[in-house]
Amino acid sequence: MTELQYARMGIVTEAMKIVAADEGVDVEVVRDKIAAGEAVIPHNIHHTNAKPIGVGRIFKTKINANLGRSVTRSGKGDELEKLAVALKAGADFVMDLSVGSDDLKSIRQGMLEASNRPLGTVPVYETISRLEGDIPKMEAGFLIDVIRSQAEEGVDFMTLHAGLLRKHIPMAMKRKMGIVSRGGAIMAEWMMENKCENPLYTNWDEILDILVEHDVTVSLGDGLRPGCLADASDDAQFGELDVLGELVERCRMKGVQVMVEGPGHVPFNQIQMNMERQQDVCKKAPFYVLGPVVTDIAPG
Repeated sequence: MTELQYARMGIVTEAMKIVAADEGVDVEVVRDKIAAGEAVIPHNIHHTNAKPIGVGRIFKTKINANLGRSVTRSGKGDELEKLAVALKAGADFVMDLSVGSDDLKSIRQGMLEASNRPLGTVPVYETISRLEGDIPKMEAGFLIDVIRSQAEEGVDFMTLHAGLLRKHIPMAMKRKMGIVSRGGAIMAEWMMENKCENPLYTNWDEILDILVEHDVTVSLGDGLRPGCLADASDDAQFGELDVLGELVERCRMKGVQVMVEGPGHVPFNQIQMNMERQQDVCKKAPFYVLGPVVTDIAPG
């Protein structure tokens, strides 16, 4: 079972005990917050060398390190060196965002074996890297197969851009900077070319069946996060957020742990509103903060 399913049954797991001890929080409180979906412990049952780490408002803020090879540079050895640096620096989580290689599985497996921290991925990156030709040739079944394979390997959490729907794309096209999320751009292009709804959204129940089997935590991707101040808090961003709220509830119903990404590049005076709106729409699901870069001249 997943940590969420155990918590709902009133069972305290070893992972919950470890998180409670690390955070200085009563273990029953940890269990209750996980049961309510207000905290998660991303910990795939196959990633046995990783330490359970809690994410949620009752815990300390956690730092994630994004790693991975590009189309032209790096490989397994280089990524393991990056991983060692990230862990030494104190990263709580790491993500393998590798693209453009026939060796992606080997790179990921090497990182899983070497990482004593939870490891995440964006499955669509591997999917398009393994395709011949353009992104629109991607088949939904192949994307689901990649998700299944990564879950079986031990990936602890996955960013899935399932909340960006066809109806949101025209809103995003009115923006100054359009769609700045890589995963969001991939899914939007696929929908436009194929004139079909987002395959992650239409196949969500099947995907959740895979994730619940291995206790993979969903990180709901913010494919329409704003890329500049002018685009912040617009209809596209909040339209996607409303769908993410729906997907949070569907995850919880299946017993899948879930957190939500956002809000992107927003001005300082909109941060509080964005955080409160996310908490309300997504029923207090943990927030994986991407951005906010609060000015146009410097990172926040």
